[in-house]
Amino acid sequence: MTETDPSPRAVRAAQDRSKTRGVRLFIRDILIIFVAAVVISVGIKTFLVRSFYIPSGSMMDTLQINDRIIVNQLVPELVALERGDVAVFRDPGGWLPAQVVPEVNPVVGAVDWFLTAIGLSASDSNDHLIKRIIGLPGDTVTCCNAVGQMEVNGVPLDESYVRLPDGATKVSGDDFSVTVPEGALWVMGDNRYRSKDSRYNQDSPSNGFVPIENVVGRAILVTWPSEHWSWLDNYPDTFRGVGNDAD
Repeated sequence: MTETDPSPRAVRAAQDRSKTRGVRLFIRDILIIFVAAVVISVGIKTFLVRSFYIPSGSMMDTLQINDRIIVNQLVPELVALERGDVAVFRDPGGWLPAQVVPEVNPVVGAVDWFLTAIGLSASDSNDHLIKRIIGLPGDTVTCCNAVGQMEVNGVPLDESYVRLPDGATKVSGDDFSVTVPEGALWVMGDNRYRSKDSRYNQDSPSNGFVPIENVVGRAILVTWPSEHWSWLDNYPDTFRGVGNDAD
């Protein structure tokens, strides 16, 4: 062995330093990837899409209780709302009962907050509602005509998505006629006799209408459970020909 040859101890020390550096680099890369994934997920949730679960049966059979859905948040800021869209919106006031916030273990709460922030949970689903848009600003929505159909601007709707109880002859158990004000929507559940929608909130501060500014987005996809996977249609043929001067 020459004077320039490293000793076995020096070789082992160099190998240990190399391994330690490799582990540090690996951990650093994992952390960078994780942080980047979180930032991207938060950005997507904030600006593009968001997950919600369905807490009630008001939209059956289109949506089942505990279904998970994806909501396009570009609607209505960049993409216009349309009749027939399934919209998620914040309570306009008085539609939902007062929420009792249960005490949550701080660790569980922090985890749920994090999962909600990156779009993997939907802890605020109980603070929102989901209904189908029937009337846009300026529309006159009336029910029911002589054969039990809803009409928008005098045009009868063939609503194939509606769930009715056995023996029902009308698409609404209560008659009504309203004109949708500017900046608002008239919404109804597909489970028409089991939905506390615009019809039954006319004594609320919003008079049953939903301010467009309260709309979080349009539901586009059922993601869970897998057997319910489907795109959500807005049935353009149902609403064809009902346009008005406000469109």
